[in-house]
Amino acid sequence: MSQPSSPPAAPAGPRIPEAVHRRRWAVLGVLMLSLLIVVLDNSILNVAVKTIAAPAPTGIGATQGELEWAINSYTLVFAGLLFTSGLLGDRLGRKKVLLFGITVFGIGSALAALSGSPGELIAYRAVMGLGAAFVMPATLAVLMNVFERDEQPKAIGIWAGSVGLAIAIGPITGGILLEHFWWGSIFLINVPVVLLALVLMTWLVPDSRDPKPGRIDIPGVLLSVVGLVLLVYGIIRGGELASFTDVTVLAPVLGGLAVLILFVLHERRSDHPAIDMGYFRRPAFSAAVAAIALVFFALMGVTFFSAFYLQSVRGYSALQSGLLILPLAVAQMVFAPRARLVVERFGAKAVCTVGMLLVALGLAAFALFDASTPIWVMEIVFFLQGAGMAHIMPPVTVAIMQALPREKAGSGSAINNTFRQVGGALGVAVLGSVLSSTYRGEIEGHLGGVPEALRATAGESVEATLAVAEKLGPAGRDLVAPAYDAFLDAMHVTAIASAVIGVIGAVVVAVFLPGRTPAGAAGPGTGSAGDEGRASVPGPSAEAGESARR
Repeated sequence: MSQPSSPPAAPAGPRIPEAVHRRRWAVLGVLMLSLLIVVLDNSILNVAVKTIAAPAPTGIGATQGELEWAINSYTLVFAGLLFTSGLLGDRLGRKKVLLFGITVFGIGSALAALSGSPGELIAYRAVMGLGAAFVMPATLAVLMNVFERDEQPKAIGIWAGSVGLAIAIGPITGGILLEHFWWGSIFLINVPVVLLALVLMTWLVPDSRDPKPGRIDIPGVLLSVVGLVLLVYGIIRGGELASFTDVTVLAPVLGGLAVLILFVLHERRSDHPAIDMGYFRRPAFSAAVAAIALVFFALMGVTFFSAFYLQSVRGYSALQSGLLILPLAVAQMVFAPRARLVVERFGAKAVCTVGMLLVALGLAAFALFDASTPIWVMEIVFFLQGAGMAHIMPPVTVAIMQALPREKAGSGSAINNTFRQVGGALGVAVLGSVLSSTYRGEIEGHLGGVPEALRATAGESVEATLAVAEKLGPAGRDLVAPAYDAFLDAMHVTAIASAVIGVIGAVVVAVFLPGRTPAGAAGPGTGSAGDEGRASVPGPSAEAGESARR
């Protein structure tokens, strides 16, 4: 017997209360504001690392390692707690979790702005990561509980488009703040936005939770946290060392994988699992999750090296670099809210496959870039990447979220965000390692005239080579051109690796995603035993009810 193209849709639950339905778009605006703060913060920090590294009073004299951990402490806590925060939202109430998360994030931002040392900044960034871990899943979970099933794809598209907005305004905002204020302003700017979000959340956002959560799976929660933290720490460590064979990398990575395998085995045997592993037996659900991880693996890696390309090789300032990636963000903002219309016409399989191929094409284009590539060519490539992303994220997010019952929205959002975060961290670490090792191999032959004490440092990165060249004065001029050439060669290799990952993602979605109907999406009138208050077929009564609501 032939298999159906998609698994049966999860029950959508009773209709949204009328009072909530009327203000659903205002609620979405508040959720986007919350998401904007979290995404914006990381993109702003990337612009400010050079300023923070400067001695006081300009910065706090952070070393390269300390700067990496100012970013990584946030990522580690954020990724490690995403799954747990989604479960707690389902159990305790998503509004409560959202208010808690945004409050903690605001406090962490204020403390980070006033940091007096790199150690303090690292600690307060971890606090910000704690808050963000409770914000990100809750925004999507609340969205699923204020929109009816037929409007969810449109709402998720707009939600995804807000990420593009954050990508656009983050570097620009950071550049403007650093030109006029001290480095701490990039964190302090979060505080008034957090206060506004808290007021609007309290006023507009309804609370929701799983009405029958059952017993909490404490062993499962602990295993998920330990496994994710170990795995992400090992990935980060591998990126730092540009090697995945060191014992300090292998131990946490293998340990994390072992703990996560124990988590899966425990969940399969538990009578009250934190997440039903049966969902992963649905090819469309698993393909959607894999697509998210793969696209962020490829995209975060290329974002990592494109920043060095624009600033170190092409000589653009942080603000100019931010403006140059505007096409990527604009494409996401324009196309993400409209992706559902394309999916309705051509199906999720075709749309996501083409989207992944567009991303792969944009990544491969970097293999042709050199020090004199025209700006308009780069802008077209960034636009194509943004358009590709905009036609991947909304459909696969809809596939994941609509595969689970509405009362499990927090768990679904946590799965979505966890795989995205782990995929992104892997992308930066693995592709960053490819970039670093290729660069070192290319530049080593040109370091013969560099003093022994500086040789190891000079081979670390293009930034490090140029810094050593500047320190050597006239004797270091011969290092500049080889440094640029070595970086471009390394970027070309890394771009091809990124594009291959994008093609693999395209194959995954082409094989496993459904065609005309998004995974888990209910067609008109699809009902189930759990759809209390829903008409099982689209008849006059259903149409009359919709007319009355409008």
